[in-house]
Amino acid sequence: MTRPSDATDTRRRLVLVGHGMVGQRFLEALYEQEGADRRWHVTVLAEEPRPAYDRVHLTATFTGTRAEELALTPPGFLDAHGIDLRLGEPATAIDREGSTVTTASGARIGYDALVLATGSYPFVPPVPGHDADGCHVYRTIEDVAAIRSRAAGARTGVVVGGGLLGLEAAGALRALGLRTHVVEFAPRLMALQIDDAGGAALRRKIEELGVSVHTGAGAERIDTDADGRVRALALSDGTVLDADLVVFSAGVRPRDQLARDCGLPVGDRGGIVVDTGCRTADPRVHAIGECALAADGRVYGLVAPGYAMAETAARRLDGEDSEFTGADTSTKLKLLGVDVASFGDAHGTTEGALDVLYADSRAGVYKKLVIGPDGSLLGGILVGDADSYATLRPLAGSRAPLSVPPEQLLLPDSAGPAGGPAGAAALPDDAVICSCHNVSKGTIRAAVGEGGCATVAAVKKCTKAGTGCGSCEKALTTLVTDELAATGTETARGLCEHFTHTRAELYEIIRVKGITTFTRLLAEHGSGQGCAVCKPTVASILATLGDTPYILDGEQAALQDTNDHFLANLQRNGSYSVVPRVPGGEITPDGLITIGEIARDFGLYTKITGGQRIDMFGATVDQLPAIWRRLVDAGFESGHAYGKALRTVKSCVGHTWCRYGVQDSVALAIDLELRYRGLRAPHKLKSAVSGCARECAEAQSKDFGVIATSTGWNLYVGGNGGMTPRHADLLVQDVDRTTLIRTIDRFLMFYIRTADRLERTAPWIERLEGGLDHLRAVILDDALGICAELDALMDRHVGTYQDEWAATLDDPERLRRFASFVNAPGTPDPAVRFVPERAQIRPARPGDADGTAPSAPLIAGPALKVRTP
Repeated sequence: MTRPSDATDTRRRLVLVGHGMVGQRFLEALYEQEGADRRWHVTVLAEEPRPAYDRVHLTATFTGTRAEELALTPPGFLDAHGIDLRLGEPATAIDREGSTVTTASGARIGYDALVLATGSYPFVPPVPGHDADGCHVYRTIEDVAAIRSRAAGARTGVVVGGGLLGLEAAGALRALGLRTHVVEFAPRLMALQIDDAGGAALRRKIEELGVSVHTGAGAERIDTDADGRVRALALSDGTVLDADLVVFSAGVRPRDQLARDCGLPVGDRGGIVVDTGCRTADPRVHAIGECALAADGRVYGLVAPGYAMAETAARRLDGEDSEFTGADTSTKLKLLGVDVASFGDAHGTTEGALDVLYADSRAGVYKKLVIGPDGSLLGGILVGDADSYATLRPLAGSRAPLSVPPEQLLLPDSAGPAGGPAGAAALPDDAVICSCHNVSKGTIRAAVGEGGCATVAAVKKCTKAGTGCGSCEKALTTLVTDELAATGTETARGLCEHFTHTRAELYEIIRVKGITTFTRLLAEHGSGQGCAVCKPTVASILATLGDTPYILDGEQAALQDTNDHFLANLQRNGSYSVVPRVPGGEITPDGLITIGEIARDFGLYTKITGGQRIDMFGATVDQLPAIWRRLVDAGFESGHAYGKALRTVKSCVGHTWCRYGVQDSVALAIDLELRYRGLRAPHKLKSAVSGCARECAEAQSKDFGVIATSTGWNLYVGGNGGMTPRHADLLVQDVDRTTLIRTIDRFLMFYIRTADRLERTAPWIERLEGGLDHLRAVILDDALGICAELDALMDRHVGTYQDEWAATLDDPERLRRFASFVNAPGTPDPAVRFVPERAQIRPARPGDADGTAPSAPLIAGPALKVRTP
């Protein structure tokens, strides 16, 4: 960037030291003031080699998110305001008398105003060996790269610190395939945010995932090998943990050295002392974010207070009388897949406060509300189920007495504050919905009603709500939708923030334009980088239309849901289950023997499913190809139990064996299952065929079910079991086999073409304008003139089907992804452990001392095969 000449630039000089999240928010707040471009020339000194990025979601880079996707600086923002950003050039000294800042390159930059946003640095306990090869901190994108590199040659990792960042780091190590330990000096995890009971619930959930937790013990020393590489971590309680990698995440300290060196006051425990206007003892110098010790005596380590301080400093520099007097320190995170939230006075420090508790140990759920003497909600803790956080946190901020008993806010399926379902609609207008940017419900409503914002994305841009940690996204969407409905405005139906089109509209775009990649669709019809909503949805559409490569090739692999990545179902302890297809439930004795031998040889747990299949549980990632090879060689193929696709076509034995049967239900079930196998859909599909009206196959509870009659077949559609059972509707009756199959073809393709994301056939039919009558008109009477097209789409699916297991086995490159450790292919994950139960195995639970690892040899017993340690 070209730097302006001091001789021609009459603007005041402002130097910002640090370009992290808080630094970028300061710049945005500064230029939100009218005329700021004319008043200020800004120089930013950044230590890191890239502009500000979202450090809150840093863990996502371990699972495929690119660094540029975390960028926070809007395109063109720096150039538009003439900001001189100097990357990789940290400040090294401040001369307050000369009003200059010296950088690492030796440059001296003059200032009229100076803002310090230097953040914090990770605290590394001064234990012997803390600087050994293999010891890391977890703070920057460069730290992530270093950890990933080290993990490629490691099997076991230890995280020192059981707070927010420590548990995020543990999740990252586990995602990299390492056996993971967490060491926390305090008696519980997340000691600052949650109480003993919440910590116990969180620990149980984390240990169920195979992560070992050690509390009440600190790191005493790190042992190394002859080459200086980490090999073990010794704890203060005498435990010695094998370790190839150690991540220190034991807290942070304010980066206040620049202030110390130039004589600015700092706190006894660190932090640059500032007043309510974020000014230091030198009125020309401000400090914001984690480097600052606020006027209330606290150093805030969360993004929301940092943003509030940034906005205060920006307004002060513009002459406004703004103050920072404290901030919301509520947090909501998903740590190792476990929802954890803490808000308000979570520990009940207010005099006279009472606790209301709900706990379900089996489900790993713990909830606590702290109620004030006046009946108001003061705070709370949520572990294992934090869906109500978006409502409860603003309620705690409102300080108004609750209108319903507090237990009603905790119990499952309870009514909310207004006597209806708990939600944002029940909150007062002054309730803060987005704590990161201090945006109230009233501000959001005004953005819609008065500001003309007609989408969630527009409200985000206008108010910044939902652009911080993201925990308010659900409440924000609800408020925007409700407000639009109240004003009579049609709500935007876009799939997600990256596509304004619905799933059905995207289907038509892809079909008509022949689009075969997500990248092209996003470039031509979307925005941004995509997300966990649109990527798998588009992947399903591409697979349905049949013009895409193998599901795990190239870009397709990055779009898939978790189970699709490994063509198997992920279970709670990190192992996988395998379900071979058994069309119609018919299986030969040789087939049964093959499945039994595979389960025996690999030590798997076996269970007959509700859909007449055999599920084999307990396989590790590296075992999957070997299991598939034996199944494929025996004539089996993928049952697609992992995909949003056809699962099963269940059947009774029909007239072949049953004295009541009137048609061959088994033969028809087999034909239907083989015809529709691998058909990707908005949601899973289940089917059944009964050989008579006695309905032994339970066809009327399926997405499409068939019941034999004396003269033909009756077809029922739109049924389902689960939490909201629904009886299927009779679509056609007494039709011949050819008509039946053609009708099912059209029903399925019309559903795939028009349903919403994750919408089962039952709610889809209920949503159709005209319901079942409209469905009949479309697929029987060709009212829309699309039946020929629906027929062709199904014919193409049938003609291009390939078994995904067999396709994987035929390609060595595809097989490389099936490894627990990238540096040791074929080695199972020792963190996946089992114990014997009822002559089989089950996942080991915390306290199961005899848990066995899958990498060990198998031994035979009279009725049991178990893995030995």
